[in-house]
Amino acid sequence: MAHVNLLPWRAELRKQRQKDFVVAIGFSVVATLGVMVILHLSISSNVDYQLSRNTYLQSEIDSVDKKIKEIQDLEVKKKRLLAKMEVIQELQASRPEIVHLFDELGRTIPEGVYLSDLTQSDKNITVNGMAQSNARVSAYMRNLESSAWLKDPILNIIETKVEGRESKRERQSRFTLQIKQSSEKPDFKRKGAS
Repeated sequence: MAHVNLLPWRAELRKQRQKDFVVAIGFSVVATLGVMVILHLSISSNVDYQLSRNTYLQSEIDSVDKKIKEIQDLEVKKKRLLAKMEVIQELQASRPEIVHLFDELGRTIPEGVYLSDLTQSDKNITVNGMAQSNARVSAYMRNLESSAWLKDPILNIIETKVEGRESKRERQSRFTLQIKQSSEKPDFKRKGAS
């Protein structure tokens, strides 16, 4: 039988397979590096794009924050102006009240009653005075109750003193009254007027 030597052919095939394997590994390394470079560039491009969007959004947020602060400042100014306008309107509305108060105090005082001082705190009025008798203080309180500008008289203190000589003694009543100023405007329609 003839002997065929297959060793050189197998060695060449093995060398060829090793070459093909090295080429395939080299090609796959180059392809992997290429894919990695492309992915890196793509990701880097997306990151740069997102950073530019973030910068734009931050600048817009800063602009809106600035506008919000301006609006809040305007709201504070508006509230201050409204409060000032309200105070001015209250002063305008209450301007004639002091005139009516003193006019009513003068009209309601009966003969024999004298006021020594008057103190007002908001709508509460404290009146100190002298009267010739307790009956005159009572008459004064009735006049105050029927007044359109004053209401709720409350007698806090009344002291009666007798002064003078035996032949001519005078009784004096010192009193303190609490009165409230009416905030409602009285009806000024006169009888017979249409």
